Amino acid sequence: QVHLVESGGGLVQAGGSLRLSCAISGRALGSYAMAWFRQAPGKEREFVVGINWSTGNTYYADSVKGRFTISRDKGKNTVYLQMNSLKPEDTADYYCAAKSGGSYSSRSPRLYDYWGQGTQVTVSS
Repeated sequence: QVHLVESGGGLVQAGGSLRLSCAISGRALGSYAMAWFRQAPGKEREFVVGINWSTGNTYYADSVKGRFTISRDKGKNTVYLQMNSLKPEDTADYYCAAKSGGSYSSRSPRLYDYWGQGTQVTVSS
């Protein structure tokens, strides 16, 4: 079992930055893939970025490439999402997700085994 807890969301003006954290507890992650998804009101959950816990390899959605950076700290068992140059269209609930094995570029939420409760990000124009 893997338990995920997100934090760091909030209200920020367009062009600003936020850093989200996902604290991970439970079993050892080994070859797990971690990802951030987001879901805006009335929209489907959308893949943002994935990372291979073991290798650190990453895969970004085009909409955030160059603005967002995912990283992980193995010692702290935490995944981070640094979000820069935020836009109003980035407003959403952001979720941390994990799945055992498989590709870290998996974009379908159905492929992920574990989810956090989400943290809200609001970008004002």
